[in-house]
Amino acid sequence: MPQETCEVKVRRGENVDRALRRLKKALDKEGIIKGMRSKRFYEKPSEKRKRIANSRRIR
Repeated sequence: MPQETCEVKVRRGENVDRALRRLKKALDKEGIIKGMRSKRFYEKPSEKRKRIANSRRIR
């Protein structure tokens, strides 16, 4: 399983809060946060099939 990494370098004189915000945006763009939230709890295979079927129906 490949390791997903996202890197943000803090620029000279940059506020740490701003660098953290850039990191969060980069993680969201890569879809890492969404994947972590979806794997937070176990999802039964039947629930997964229902979720996928509902998302296809909505589109």
